[in-house]
This record gives sequence, structure tokens and C-alpha cells, in this order.
Amino acid sequence: MRKLNLIVVFNKNLDKALFCIRAKQPYKGLYNFVGGKVEDGEENDSAAYRELFEETGISSNDIKLDHFMDLNYFKYENNIQVYFGILQHEVNLIEEKNKLEWIMIDDKLLDNNKFAGNYNIPHIITQIKVYLKNGTNIDKY
Repeated sequence: MRKLNLIVVFNKNLDKALFCIRAKQPYKGLYNFVGGKVEDGEENDSAAYRELFEETGISSNDIKLDHFMDLNYFKYENNIQVYFGILQHEVNLIEEKNKLEWIMIDDKLLDNNKFAGNYNIPHIITQIKVYLKNGTNIDKY
């Protein structure tokens, strides 16, 4: 199975998430989380931090990532590892290939014509919000 990662980055207020606008297929022109491929022999966590830094300039000094869930697509032979983190402070984003944009977390995430992943984005955000509300001391949700 090919290993990929998606990284959900929240701002400090937990009202926005960082998205890229895909420059190539799949999902060209749609909003998606940042992420990429896990290289052969690379540790999963290291790959998430590497991809996040390459695509945004956000480093492990700016955010702590948690491996939250995996999405396994057996017919496509893809294992997508979903990470999330909350920025500890403001950062200057450095775009690699894809334009970056902060998006409000609201019902607009359900627009399958603007957001990649066939409704996985609102599912992932909702599951993280439930965890933050019930599994941590964060009561923003």
C-alpha cells in the first residue's frame, strides 16, 4: 500500500484551518489539506513534519502534530494518514507549489465543488472537533 499523509493545521483560535489549492490532479483547483507521500523507509511522523514544512514553512517549533486517524482505500492501495495540530503562534507561510489559504471552519466545507476528498474534509474536521471537545481540555467546540 502506498502511504500518504494529510495534515490539518488549525489556527490558535480553532476557527480556521489551513488549505492548499491543488495545482495538479487529483482534485486540481480544489481546496485540500496539505500533505504528501511517505518515502520508503521514512517514519510516518517524520514524513508528516517534512511535508508540512516543505509545503508551508511550518516547522516542529511552530506546531505539535498528532496522528489522528488513517483512511485505507484498499482498491486504490492507498493508506492516508491524517495528522492534526494547532499552531502555537503566528507564522509566515511559505508556499511551495500550491497556493495556501486559511478557511473558516463552517458549512462551506461541504461544498464538493470547492473542496477535495469527496466529503472527507468535513468528516475529518468533525471527528477532530469531537475529540478536542471530549478527549482534551480544549472546550472551544
